[in-house]
Amino acid sequence: MKKVFFFLLLAIGVYSCKTSKGYLERGNPDRSLQDAVKKLCKKDDDQKAAEALPVLYANIKASRLEKIKTYSASKDLGRWDKIIDEYQGLQNAYNSIMACPAAFKIVIPQSYNDNIIEANNLAAQEYYDYAQSYFIKSGKDNAKIAYVYFDKTNRYVSEFKDVKEKMIQAFKNATVLVVINQVEDGSYFNNNGWGNYGANYSNDYFQQKLLRDLNTTNNRYPALFYTDWEVKRDNIKADWVVFLRLRDLYIPYPEYSYTTKNESANIKIGKDSTGKPIYKTVYATVKITKAFFTARGQMEVNIRDVISGRDISYKACKDEFVWEEEKATYSGDSQALSTRDLELLNHTATPPRKEEILNELYRELYPQVLNNIINAAAF
Repeated sequence: MKKVFFFLLLAIGVYSCKTSKGYLERGNPDRSLQDAVKKLCKKDDDQKAAEALPVLYANIKASRLEKIKTYSASKDLGRWDKIIDEYQGLQNAYNSIMACPAAFKIVIPQSYNDNIIEANNLAAQEYYDYAQSYFIKSGKDNAKIAYVYFDKTNRYVSEFKDVKEKMIQAFKNATVLVVINQVEDGSYFNNNGWGNYGANYSNDYFQQKLLRDLNTTNNRYPALFYTDWEVKRDNIKADWVVFLRLRDLYIPYPEYSYTTKNESANIKIGKDSTGKPIYKTVYATVKITKAFFTARGQMEVNIRDVISGRDISYKACKDEFVWEEEKATYSGDSQALSTRDLELLNHTATPPRKEEILNELYRELYPQVLNNIINAAAF
């Protein structure tokens, strides 16, 4: 009888291990714990979930607390994000278990909300001190660094100490005065005098549009922008200068391809003696001429520090303009032609003027130029 009882206990133990094994063998213990809690909320006597839950919680707690201990020994400012993430993982487990009475009966979890608050405050203080060490230094680069770390401080604890005022002052201290020069047109277009059509877009208009767009969104970055004419007129001492140069403009002559196709259609030509319609097949040959080319352009954007002469940023912005058009002629019966054939008969396939192509290229290049300047000025 004792042997029977022993084997019964052994069988129960083996079965219990197998039932919880699914949750414990998964690669993500946090997800496994959430799944076990959900199962218990739906079915409070689920044996597999009930047996796995205390093991999962103990493992998560031990693992995350060990990581927190390791991160806390570091002096790296980035450790605070890792520490807070670990505490948040522990708090997520606590919240899930507390929200499910069946799970709470099995495991009494620990809240780490106070630890999260404390870690955020300690992080805010350390980032604030680091930002302050740059804030008291002169120079726009130091002011930029100070702003970035004051902003990080504010993300940990909103309006920590006087961080808002410090951010405003750091932004002002970091602000650079930037002169945007007109486009220097070193392209074949300009040298060969194709005419003045569209020239305003590539020179004065391009410059003015940059000024409008940059200055209307400059709360995103510490910079004020001026034209070269404004700098001279108002005797502004610019910190940076932006050189724009159009280069490698390629506008080829159109290429042509030719295709021929045969069309046919059954058309009604009358009725027979019984009143049934009579049809006739008509034919036509359509010759299609396709004209096409791909134009390319490049604009160099060189942002340079006026005092040091060093390049802040350099980029060659490139884009292309694809044009194609078809026209058609035919021989035979026009009644055999499709709707598309009839449309092509009215096309001329006239290539755009070179000035129009240039304008299209400039419209494509403009967003790249704008974003390059913004990225150079941004934190």
